[in-house]
Amino acid sequence: MIGRVVLAGVLVTAAAVPWLGRDYYATLMLPFFAYSVALLGLNLMFGTAGLLSFGHALFLAVGGYTAAYLGNTLRVRSLEVMLATAMVVAVLVALPVGWLCVRYVRIYFGMLTLAFGMLFYSFLYKFYALTGGDEGIPVARPTLLGHGFVELDKTGYLVGPYYYYSLAVCVLAAIAMWRIVGSPLGLSLRAIRENADKAAYVGVRVRRYRFYAFVIAAVFGAAGGVLLVVPTGLAAPTLAYWTHSGNLVFMLLLGGFGHFFGPVLGAFVFIFLQDQVMSVTEYWRFVFGVVLAAIVIFLPQGLMSLLTRTVDA
Repeated sequence: MIGRVVLAGVLVTAAAVPWLGRDYYATLMLPFFAYSVALLGLNLMFGTAGLLSFGHALFLAVGGYTAAYLGNTLRVRSLEVMLATAMVVAVLVALPVGWLCVRYVRIYFGMLTLAFGMLFYSFLYKFYALTGGDEGIPVARPTLLGHGFVELDKTGYLVGPYYYYSLAVCVLAAIAMWRIVGSPLGLSLRAIRENADKAAYVGVRVRRYRFYAFVIAAVFGAAGGVLLVVPTGLAAPTLAYWTHSGNLVFMLLLGGFGHFFGPVLGAFVFIFLQDQVMSVTEYWRFVFGVVLAAIVIFLPQGLMSLLTRTVDA
């Protein structure tokens, strides 16, 4: 009961941010929504299935570049079409990549996903005629549910209709993932995480279920990638770079991958902490390294474990 009250309070607070008159903080919430969607998928692989990907940013780049290509080349302005197309493209990419990756576990899986992520980054960087190279592809301002909101400037568009659209997508993604985690698929993935041999002995198709988790995570990653590039107006190769994947893993560890909403908390703390630290020092990565070391040593279950202990008390 307390958890539901807290969750309702968080949603109300998130919905009220644009009304507080601080547009800067409202725009900071936009990447939070995007990363939350992507991290829900990544945590299905790691927190639920026990597979850690070091190249998951590949699928954020797939989503971002799909949206950019649709808007800039094909003149498609509907964000719903961008999201749907990006998720389909993510499935097409994840099918061969996932089929190869899930044949391995532990560090081999992680390194293989990293290799594919860097291959995709190289493709985006080198094939200038198709991808724009290091300049990327501009992302046209999309319509939301058929409305273009042409009367609004960029800031008004982002902190107004786009903000609530992103919040709605984030909530729908969380509901969908909650159902997946609680489904027989989610239960099977947890069994695989705990003991793959025992799960296989009772009839669970281990490799197949890991493959399902990989494809679902790719779909969520692509959706997050679409939401991520609209505020910046650019899809760039850095979306697929290994440091971007590292940031995603950092968010998982920061919030706590053992709790469903842990990655969401991690994304929130990461974005706002990064903003504050970068305004103080250029050595923000050093500070983040210290924070990560402290989390691993003193809070191995992430910040969410501290929050849940406080609520339970």
